[in-house]
Amino acid sequence: MEKSAVFKGRLLPYLLLVPQLVITAVFFYWPALQAVWQSFLREDAFGLNSEFIGLENYQALFTQPEYYKAMLTTLVFSSLVAGLSLAIALLFATQADKNLKAAPTFKMLMLWPYAVAPAVAGVLWLFIFHPTLGTMARPLRLMGFNWNPLLNGNHAMTLVVMAAVWKQIAYNFLFFLAGLQSIPRSVLEAGAIDGAGPLRRFWTITFPLLSPTTFFLLVVNVVYVFFDTFGIIDAVTGGGPAGSTTTMVYKVYADGRLGGDLGSSAAQSVVLMVIVIALTAIQFRYVERKVQY
Repeated sequence: MEKSAVFKGRLLPYLLLVPQLVITAVFFYWPALQAVWQSFLREDAFGLNSEFIGLENYQALFTQPEYYKAMLTTLVFSSLVAGLSLAIALLFATQADKNLKAAPTFKMLMLWPYAVAPAVAGVLWLFIFHPTLGTMARPLRLMGFNWNPLLNGNHAMTLVVMAAVWKQIAYNFLFFLAGLQSIPRSVLEAGAIDGAGPLRRFWTITFPLLSPTTFFLLVVNVVYVFFDTFGIIDAVTGGGPAGSTTTMVYKVYADGRLGGDLGSSAAQSVVLMVIVIALTAIQFRYVERKVQY
């Protein structure tokens, strides 16, 4: 029999929850409410004078072609990063789950990138693929490829996608590996006895049993792409060239911190928060139906 915690009084469980509730209220709900309120104001660049203008910030926002371009860029960027990071991590996890002599070393090396900060990861990839200083620039030129992420928008998008995927693979790998190791070997052996090959066993047995882990990582990766990739974009491209890598979260920073338009920046943050909440709700409403627990 497993022992369970028994609280003698009713007050103690609530007291244990207070620190987490305070942190959540101070660092999430309060800033979110401030952003909602600021989105209805017109403020100067220093935030000293403000005027209530209702929905004018939202109306002006949705008349900007640059904002729709940032939405499209975010859609392309998030789809590539989430899809590639999940697929590559799953591939590496299936290989690490095999009985190999170097498996422990391989697992350790795979987890190292997760300890790197997003901005540092961006700088590392920029040094590697910088058009003049990067170690890969000369080989690319020798192959006849005019690589220049500082001037070519497609090259810049490719670079930030590679950096963001590399940064997130370690996190996805850890959960996929844990999910694979929790699958009973007897189930896989039964499939092999029935004549199913490795690929058939993976798609009919392993992957369905990994669906809870995959669903969790899908939600986490969507949040990662929309928010945590800001440091990578800021360090590698700064949203350029010509706004080709300006995502919605970076535009919030560019308009608010760099442009001094605090009201529009707050409105963009509210729209971004609503989009992420809606995507999460859709995932739980429709994608979770296919999850097999």
